[in-house]
Amino acid sequence: MKRQLTITFEPIDETALLSQRAVSAGMGAVVSFLGVVRETEKKQAIAALEYETFQRMAEHQFELIFQELERRWPIESVRLVHRLGLIKTNEPSLWVEVVAPHRGEAFAACQYLIDEMKRVVPIWKKAVVNKMDNLSD
Repeated sequence: MKRQLTITFEPIDETALLSQRAVSAGMGAVVSFLGVVRETEKKQAIAALEYETFQRMAEHQFELIFQELERRWPIESVRLVHRLGLIKTNEPSLWVEVVAPHRGEAFAACQYLIDEMKRVVPIWKKAVVNKMDNLSD
């Protein structure tokens, strides 16, 4: 299984990522997911999220997740980009792509990857409050 992991402070360029897609003739499904910062976090209006990580441990945990994907499903490739730093609302913080022979495998592997990432990868987010929405007269 091909693996590509990028943890970066740079904006996620989905168009560039799509142009780099490689799918062999035996594959019939490509599932991609784009996680975007929404305007609320725990019912509070926010302006952005700030992400930070312990890079070496995050890379290690992602490698373990990728190994499990390979064990469970016939995945041809997985690519994941996670952004760090300050990410404003409506901007992407996560992009995932899974290539597999069938859609069920691709969807299941993508869901598993994201769920496990949230559970075990040391990437933390902190809400940046939208001060204009929280001012009182």
